Amino acid sequence: MQYSDTYEAVIGLEVHAQLLTKSKLFSADDACFGGAPNTHISPITLAHPGTLPKLNKEAIELAVRMGLACNCEIEQTNYFARKHYFYPDLPKGYQLSQHTTPVCKGGFVPIKTADGERNIQLNRIHIEEDAGKSMHDQYETYSVVDCNRAGVPLIEIVTEPDLHTGDEAAAYVTELRKMVRTLGVCDGNMEEGSMRCDANISVRLKGDPKLGTKVEVKNLNSIRNLKKAIDFEVMRLIDLHKKGEPIIQQTRSFNADDETTFAIRTKEDANDYRYFADPDLPPFVITEDFIATVRASLPELPEQRKQRLMQQYQLPAYDAALLSDDKAWSDYFEAAAKHSSSFKQIANWMLGAIKSHLNETETEIEQLHFQPQRLTELIALVEEGKVSHTIAAQKLFPELITSTKSALQLAQEMNLLQERNTDALTSLIDEVLHSMPEKVIEYKKGKKGLIGLFVGEVMKKSKGKADPKLLNQLVIEKLAQ
Repeated sequence: MQYSDTYEAVIGLEVHAQLLTKSKLFSADDACFGGAPNTHISPITLAHPGTLPKLNKEAIELAVRMGLACNCEIEQTNYFARKHYFYPDLPKGYQLSQHTTPVCKGGFVPIKTADGERNIQLNRIHIEEDAGKSMHDQYETYSVVDCNRAGVPLIEIVTEPDLHTGDEAAAYVTELRKMVRTLGVCDGNMEEGSMRCDANISVRLKGDPKLGTKVEVKNLNSIRNLKKAIDFEVMRLIDLHKKGEPIIQQTRSFNADDETTFAIRTKEDANDYRYFADPDLPPFVITEDFIATVRASLPELPEQRKQRLMQQYQLPAYDAALLSDDKAWSDYFEAAAKHSSSFKQIANWMLGAIKSHLNETETEIEQLHFQPQRLTELIALVEEGKVSHTIAAQKLFPELITSTKSALQLAQEMNLLQERNTDALTSLIDEVLHSMPEKVIEYKKGKKGLIGLFVGEVMKKSKGKADPKLLNQLVIEKLAQ
């Protein structure tokens, strides 16, 4: 999307991803989502006097894993700093974060848009703890605080001001979400807040190297809202420029109902947070051996898997892209491919009938009880001509989803096997042709399109059980007599 012939947008993104650790960053408290308010807490989470934090090693490993996948330089000597600000949902009165020494520096994430491919440059990836949650709509006269989320480990993935449109931002976060899920770093669930995005936006005259005054739009919880918020805010800033009105550095929020942004506070500078190294946490060192171990454990990334699916299974780029977007989907495909060489048909069924079923039932493929081998048994029935594709998709597949019987057994019990008895089919063909003598004459005079009519009528008489290929051949042969 091009916003203006005169102005260009400059956008930087900060993506917070909740790490998939069992416990919090500095305590053994449960880090999972949900639970009754204030049940995943302890004196350490609540920062009671005399308590001391202890660093979660698994969080470091996940952060390094993300950094390596994003082509970052890993900082080996690290420490945590106190970031001071007062919110009721921040029990310590400060947040533990990395300021001077982010665990990952530089790097990039490749994206694809309608305008082509390019690498979005990263500034850093650092580790920090999450805050709790303030709730203002529970009671009329006061607010309440749930500290379950306080202390949960996060990584913040910070880009350079290297994006220029809402479309680019959407493509970047889409790619990032695929990466964190594939790596097992984060579940990428933006609706639950385990992955959230802040957008720093400014505009300038095209060709001007100087950055304009930026505004930050906080806590965008979907890729759609991210794009909408950026598009609105860019146009708002361009309009202010055109009017000659000043742009105030501020923090804003997005209203999804009317797709507009609104100011919530003036934007803080780094000095406002009074950073200093936390005295209760010693520096931690990431060794070369540790980095090598993490690097060796990296799984295949989505783009790599897409290319391999295309090469190994001769899948079209479109199918391979859809299957590689989610590791569970590509795992299911490859499990099925062990039992059948009909790779394209496996992909077709997964992206057709299976995807429709999952959408209708609002379930994920990990919850699907229909095993990959059973899918290949169904495909084999169709390819052997025992069941038509239409019957298989519309009648047999919905029953197989919940049945423990084989595809063949169920097809027999449901009387769905195709009629391949040529004598029986010939008898039905004779009935149809004798009932339509005028159409037969028209066909023989050159109106060959009527073949579909004859085949369709015979199919009706067979109750859809006739083998279409065999039937079509027999009808043509009969009409040629």
